[in-house]
Amino acid sequence: MKRSLALCLLLLTFLWGNAVYAVETTILVLPDKAFYRPGETVTLHVSASTGARVEATIRYLDETITTLSAPVAEGAARLEWQPEPLAPRGYGVDIRLLDADGLELATTSTAFDVLERWIQAPRYGFLSEFKPGRDNADETMSWAAQYHVNGLQFYDWQYRHETLLPPSEPYVDVLGRELSLETVKRLIDAAHERNIAAMPYTAIYGASMAFYREHPDWALFSSGERPFEFGENFLIIMDPTPGSPWATHLLGEFARVLDETAFDGIHIDQYGAPMRGRNSAGEMVSLEQVFPAFINEAAALVEAKRGDDSVVLFNAVRNWPVAAVAPSDVDAVYIEVWDPYRHFMDLPRLVSRAQELGGGKPVIIAAYIHPDRPHNVRLANALIFASGGYHLELGEPGAMLADPYFPQFGMMAPDVQATTRAYYDFLVRYENVLALGTTGAPDRAAALAIEGVMTNTRRSRDRVAVIARRGEGRETFSLINLMGIGGELWDEPLPNGPTPLRDLPVQLRVDAPVERLWYASPDDRDPQA
Repeated sequence: MKRSLALCLLLLTFLWGNAVYAVETTILVLPDKAFYRPGETVTLHVSASTGARVEATIRYLDETITTLSAPVAEGAARLEWQPEPLAPRGYGVDIRLLDADGLELATTSTAFDVLERWIQAPRYGFLSEFKPGRDNADETMSWAAQYHVNGLQFYDWQYRHETLLPPSEPYVDVLGRELSLETVKRLIDAAHERNIAAMPYTAIYGASMAFYREHPDWALFSSGERPFEFGENFLIIMDPTPGSPWATHLLGEFARVLDETAFDGIHIDQYGAPMRGRNSAGEMVSLEQVFPAFINEAAALVEAKRGDDSVVLFNAVRNWPVAAVAPSDVDAVYIEVWDPYRHFMDLPRLVSRAQELGGGKPVIIAAYIHPDRPHNVRLANALIFASGGYHLELGEPGAMLADPYFPQFGMMAPDVQATTRAYYDFLVRYENVLALGTTGAPDRAAALAIEGVMTNTRRSRDRVAVIARRGEGRETFSLINLMGIGGELWDEPLPNGPTPLRDLPVQLRVDAPVERLWYASPDDRDPQA
């Protein structure tokens, strides 16, 4: 018997123009946590420059779930609601600020989600400042939570690459920075208060010159007795083959970190080269084979220490060796993007391929874009989010990653902060049709056509990119405007954003009855569907 399927078709568009709005009344709403576990109460803190009352409408996709109300006292209001224990699920919150007569003074919106584990939707961020006396841990996590950042990589927190925990307090790292383990622990505790996971940076094979001199036969060699180096007189590459002395030592360091701190897992880095070498016995070592084997041993260790909440991440630098590590026991596929993946359209292709290789695991993209390139930031996020991926870029208050050495971050201008927050709100609000429970549907992307506009091409400019995803009873078509941008490369500054497009005739071929169609955009003042 032939059955028809009712579909809900979504057009999630990123076709922005430039708009300026006069603002006389200010209102800000912040969730108290980066995400909520099933059974937890959602608390929304509202601050307003005036007004007597706030009303909040909570929505799941295009469905109104409930309406909340609270008085404004001394410029603040508090809203509480306990969602049904359904996870994973993202919600939108639309706020109206009213005066004593019920007249609308201002509107704003935010989002929140309910997840069983943060890694289901890993909005991964970073911290890189651990100096003694840092006293803004709570403010840092409040800032991260307003962008829904639910996991933080503690970058270069360690004493040495081979000795992660310091021998004294405070301590000086290999680059001469004075750091404090007490600061690290305060940040971890503050993160946990807001349901933000804390992940310690480690490197799978980096060791100091001094450590190498003590253990010269633990290294990975390029030829003869010459070991691989990273940087000039900086680090020596060790042999991470499971069962090797270095691998055993490093796993012991992981265990010690998890025993003596409240870190939630292990983040493992590599440097993209070498790809192979020889051990001290002259035997060939293929890192493409070694990496997943080491990851699996690390994952077993972390699970033994942290149980079901354990997380292990591994950096596939330059997308290598993603085919080997994506199916391993990593909890998400993490890709640091470098040449040759420099075109804007390389970003969704990387996400889609990693999702396939990882069997549907989340994908985190580390693509470093300075916030003084706002058009690049906006387009990269649109392409990554529309593909169901996540972008490592936020964490330190007001900052955005701009360099592979995380302490060299850039500071966001107020307009970049506002736009970025709108995109993260949108990502969370519509995560059930952008990412969670969906798969890529490249065959369906060709079913959408825009009159007079090129869509079916691999180019990264002068087109509207169509990214299609399929979920249960739904199809999502994201339209990203690349018309008129001054270049195709995400890592080169764009002189201007896309040319605004309006009143576009859109044709969509369907092969089943359509129940309803709705539209939403992070570039609209009102993001509701």
